[in-house]
Parts: sequence; C-alpha cells; structure tokens
Amino acid sequence: MYIRFERRPYVQSWHAVSGRREKEGPIGHLISEYSIDDRFMKDTWEKSESEMQRLAFSGALAKLERGKTVDCIFAGDLMNQCTSSSYGLSGFERPLIGLYGACSTCAQSIALASLSVASGYAKNVGAVTSSHFCSAERQFRFPLEYGGQRTPTSQHTVTASGAFIVGDEKSQVEVSEVLFGTVRDGGIKDINNMGAAMAPAAIDTLLSYFEKSGARPSDFDLIVTGDLGYEGYSIVSELMAKRGMKLGEAYNDCGLIVFDRENQDMHAGGSGCGCSALVLGCKILPEIASGKLKNVLFIGTGALMSPLTLQQGLTIPSVAHLVHFSASEKGKE
Repeated sequence: MYIRFERRPYVQSWHAVSGRREKEGPIGHLISEYSIDDRFMKDTWEKSESEMQRLAFSGALAKLERGKTVDCIFAGDLMNQCTSSSYGLSGFERPLIGLYGACSTCAQSIALASLSVASGYAKNVGAVTSSHFCSAERQFRFPLEYGGQRTPTSQHTVTASGAFIVGDEKSQVEVSEVLFGTVRDGGIKDINNMGAAMAPAAIDTLLSYFEKSGARPSDFDLIVTGDLGYEGYSIVSELMAKRGMKLGEAYNDCGLIVFDRENQDMHAGGSGCGCSALVLGCKILPEIASGKLKNVLFIGTGALMSPLTLQQGLTIPSVAHLVHFSASEKGKE
C-alpha cells in the first residue's frame, strides 16, 4: 500500500540509546546515551531492554516543546508478545499499540504514526522500538553461556532503542511518503542468514515504490535498508541492478553503518529492531535536519519468524516497509 501525503506529517523529535559495542562503532561519536555494560542498571537482559525503551522515549518527549505530549504510542520489539515495549512504556500512561514487524518495526511504527497524524486523528504520536543482543540470542538462538560458533553470514543483534515523535507542526524533517510492504518468502531456513531471508522483501518494496511513485534511485541522497547486513545488501544491489534499477553509491544498509565489521568482528554486520532505529536517530535524521541530506528512502526489513517456527524447520518469510523522509524548507523558516 503506497501513500503520498497531501497533509505532511513532521518528525518533531527523536532520541536513541545504545549499548557498549554500538558506542565503540563508527557512529559511536553520535550516540549521547549508552550503557557501558549493556545492563542499564537492571538485573536481567529483558529488563535492560525495557529500560532502553523508557530512556529513549523519555529523551524524545523531553525534546518536545513544554506542555506537549503524545496521543498514543506505536511500539514493538523482538521479544514474545512485545513484552519489552509493554514494560518499558507502561509508566507513560498513554495508549499503546503493540507492533511486531521484526526488524522492520522502526519503519512500520513511524509509517503508522504518520498516518495517524496525516488523517487528523492525532496531533503527536510516538514510535518506539528496541532490540538487545543478549535477550534476542536467548530467545532465538542459544544462551550466551553456550558459546556457539557464529557463521560468516550471521549478524550481531544491535543493543539499542530509538524513539520518534511524529506530529502535525512543521519541523525540519517531513514524512513525504510511506509504502507498506508485502510478505515475501525466499525459502531461506537458516537463522544465521537473515540478510538472504529479508532481501526478497526489500527488493519487492523498492520495485513497488519506484513503480508507484515514478521516482528513480538518482532522486535520493540516501537509500538505506535496515538491516540486511553484508549478505542482504549484496543481494539487493545485484538483483536491483539486474532489474534496471542500479541503486549506486547512494545505497547503504544500517547493519553496515552501525558496526565496523572487520575491527569489531561482527561477521555480516548488525541486525535487530534497534539497528535501524539507532542509525535513524543518531545519524540520518540529524543530517536531514542540518541540510546535509534532502531526500532519504528508509526501508525497514524484518524476518517474520518465531522460536517455534524455527524449531519446526519452516522457511523465514520477510517484509519491508518504506518511509520517505524529506528536508522541509518551511521548517527552516
């Protein structure tokens, strides 16, 4: 479903927090709030992830003008039944709409928040997501104590949370278009190759967007998926070129931006709900607001599996949602 907004929503504020390894990565100098031990002063990894969401949303709220609040919150994470979001955001006493789009949740939540504002039913809406390496590993793969060898195609789940508030008041960053993707299944069963599993959805969403919008890759300063890592990034680049849509130097992936694959030994790069949220909140939106970037296609990609489907040996379906962010000239007046 493709939507070009006549009544543009605007990103009012944003805030992101991370763990230690993310702070040590290439965009670490842009991260203002982090935990040196990934615990955020909590005694379980699951509580730590909820605390990240609380901190991220508190930070975004603090950047709103005094007296303003949100009408509701769209939020999600990787945990069963979105428990990180439920516990982390319960204290704000705002209507909470839980989402599960896996690693596409950042784009999904922002797209839904934008729809709520553009329709006139809300003035300000929160969009929050998170992931934590330790909680995700325990749920989807092995306990950390197991010490299993990671394959070259595996990605490291990013420990981070990002919160974004979309509203109807003009700002420096507007949401121009959104496109909700269709579930695609490339037949991948390997939990350690999420990039290959999610690439078909990213390709489908990109092709659908360019067909429906009439835009071309050259119209954008940055086209960024999140988070395919090196494997998925390579697949998307190659297959899009074969379809006559070379993404070129403007194309990057959040899983490649957040970590230094070689020096940090992150195999195929980063993944998780927090990966694209961290890159969007610490790097992309600030660069749009400063005028460094003018048009950005942000495509959140998600692998829609569960621990049970993995145990049953099923394939891993995926989905990709797209948000077009633009620099707002009116917002700079």
